[in-house]
Order: sequence, then C-alpha cells, then structure tokens
Amino acid sequence: MKIAMIGTGYVGLVSGVCFSDFGHDVVCVDKDPAKIDMLERGEVPIYEPGLGALMQKNVEAGRLSFTLDLAQAIDGADAVFIAVGTPTRRGDGHADLSYVMAAAEEIAGLASDYVVIVTKSTVPVGTNRQVKQAVRKAAPQLDFDVASNPEFLREGAAIEDFMKPDRVVVGVQSDRAAEVMGEIYRPLYLRDFPILTTDLESAEMIKYAANAFLATKITFINEIAALCERTGANVKQVSHGMGLDGRIGNKFLHAGPGYGGSCFPKDTKALARIGQEAGLPMEITETVISVNEGIKRRMIDKLLDLCDGSFNGKTIAICGVTFKPNTDDMRDAPALTIIPALVGGGAKVRVTDPQGRHEGEDLLPGVNWVADAYKAVNNADLLVILTEWNEFRALDLKKVVRKMATPRMADLRNIYSVKDAKRAGFEAYESIGRIPFWRKMDED
Repeated sequence: MKIAMIGTGYVGLVSGVCFSDFGHDVVCVDKDPAKIDMLERGEVPIYEPGLGALMQKNVEAGRLSFTLDLAQAIDGADAVFIAVGTPTRRGDGHADLSYVMAAAEEIAGLASDYVVIVTKSTVPVGTNRQVKQAVRKAAPQLDFDVASNPEFLREGAAIEDFMKPDRVVVGVQSDRAAEVMGEIYRPLYLRDFPILTTDLESAEMIKYAANAFLATKITFINEIAALCERTGANVKQVSHGMGLDGRIGNKFLHAGPGYGGSCFPKDTKALARIGQEAGLPMEITETVISVNEGIKRRMIDKLLDLCDGSFNGKTIAICGVTFKPNTDDMRDAPALTIIPALVGGGAKVRVTDPQGRHEGEDLLPGVNWVADAYKAVNNADLLVILTEWNEFRALDLKKVVRKMATPRMADLRNIYSVKDAKRAGFEAYESIGRIPFWRKMDED
C-alpha cells in the first residue's frame, strides 16, 4: 500500500520507517527543508537506537522517500497519516490542534481519490470528528474516511514497540476504513499481535487513559519513596514486593526525580483539561500533575542538604540531563527544574550526557559541558545522577571519590546502593526512598 506520513518528528519518522519495513511504499513529508535535506542524506534528526540503519535499508530498497511536496506524497496514497505536534497550549493546558487541523485542510485541498486520513498525533477526544468536518467543508465531493491510530512508542525502544506492540489501536467509522487499516497492519496481524478496532472516541481516550495511568503509577511510587525516607523503609524492596502482585506488575514502579518527556506531562494536562470541559474534573490526574512538580522540587532540597544548605560556590557534577536514557529528548526533564536551581543558587555546574548536549546547550545556560563523568567530578563537591544511562551504571566509584573535592553523591535513580557508596569512600550518599548512610550508618 502507499502511505503518506505528514510530519517527520519522533512519531512520524519512526512510524514511516517501520511501515516501509512492513513492505509499504512510504513518503514522509515535512515543511522544514533542512530536515528533508538531512533525511535525504541519510542523517537522522533524532536519536533513536537502530533508526538510522533501518531507515537506510528501506531507502535503498526503494520503499521510503522524503519530500517537501505534499501533493506528490498524497497522490495515489491509500492512507495519509497526520503525525504533527500537539504541544500543550499556553494558558489552558489543552493540546494545540492547529497543526493537525492545518494538515487536514491541506489534505482536503490535494486529495482526489478515496483516502483514509489517519490521526497518529495524540489528540483530545472528539478531534477526529473535527478533522472529518474540516475536510468535508473544504472538499465536499472528496471520498474519504477518518481513522484514529494513537501511538504507544517508548523513546529509546520505539522500533521494538512498533514491530512487537502490546496492541495496535484503530478507531474507525466504516468497514472500508477498517479494511485499509487492517491491510496496513497485516504483518502484525499475521504474527498474532493484538489489533483492537474501536470507535473514534474510544481510540482517542485509550491513549490519554494509558499515559495518565502510567504517570500515576510513577508518581505513586515516588510519594511512597518519600514516606520510606521518613519511616526507614527501603523503596526498592517495597516496589519489588508490590510488583510481584500480578494485579499491579513491576513496571513503572521505579522511584526517581519525577516523570518528564514528550508524552506524560503533555497528556496528563490535556486529559485534565478534557475533564474540566466535560464538567467532570479528573481529580486523580490533576493531583498527579501537582505532586510530580513537587517531587522535582523535593530533589532540589536533597541536593541543598548535601551542600550544607547553600549551592553558592559549590562545584556540582551532573550525570544525565535527558528525561530518560537512550534518547536525546529533554522535554519536561527533571533536569530543567533542578539544574537552573543550582545555577541560580551560585553553583558551578558541570554536565555530561551521551546525547543531551544538542538540545541542552540552549535549554541549560550557565553550565559547563564535559565529555564524561570523570571529567565532570574533578574537584567537585557533589555528584548528581539524574539519568540512568548505562555508562553511569558502572562508574569506578573509588576513582570518582579520589577525583572529588568532597565525595558526596545524590543518586536520584537508585542505580547504586549504600553499600557501594560506603565501600568506595563517599562521605555522604543520598538516593530515593532509602535513608542515606550519613544519617543512618547501616548498610542497605
């Protein structure tokens, strides 16, 4: 089948590349000439493990191409996917649908034969009906259907998620649209991956409900972690015990400095707004949003405690700034709350991250970027682990201690233990949900 993919951001590019690997003819469209030039040179504008090689494979096979020309991409297409941004709208927390609606109107002006217009972007409930109305108004004679096909891609594992999904959700209004979508996802159906066909509104809601639930799970364990610190419990043992319950499961029960990224912050705010507009406030989701912001601020208090009450004049080494490992995405990362507080408090901040510098240089003014953790900790007063990249999981802690002016660590991802820190010679070690050994001198 021929597919046009509008938008070459994270979702659009990953989806387009993977669809082409299914054997479909895919044309990815973007308005940014620099991005299209980059893609045509075989360069990937985002960091996603394995994406560059898979993209090149399908370009060479003649199944994948890139263009600025939407008319060319749509010509003869069986389906046109809209994968443009839906950022949080300033002022009200709602998803900004201007890019989605603009894409729909452009499609209406260019399409001539039957086509399924598929919304891949994350959109509030009712958006696909708005898309249908906009297209119908712009092109009354056009034969088309709309479909909702939300994405469930984890950054850093997106290709695996696309090729081996927990489920594919497709919202449609007609059998004809269902057949087209079924043919597009036929390679997954043949391998018995679940394809869930719903109405439009249910498909839209599934995406928001899933992300809000996962954000709630993260925030819950972070609140439990704070309580563990007050009561002497160990959150790693608590989360393990909880996760063994099959009704709960062990995923998203890792305590840390709060959630961030491209989905959870935006989608929880949008769901809260949907509830407000429907006259049914999403009180749990609204609380999750508030508590998550408080967790980030609580991390700053931890660091302040380790710096004897003042950041002024301290040299602080930061390992990791992206919101999670294996991505270059810094959207709503805890680092964007924590690091400015350090700089604002007078600290000299050194930062290292395998992929975060490209975005981070503009987002984190006033810091010094260095190549690796050992350069970052040289004569530092505090080491802070903010992102659990693999290269930070196996540091030579004794070497780190020797390089530091005052060997103190804030392990905000719990990748080490109190025992590790003691043996290495740290004089103070803070983590999440475990009493630090400088207050309680027994090993975890």
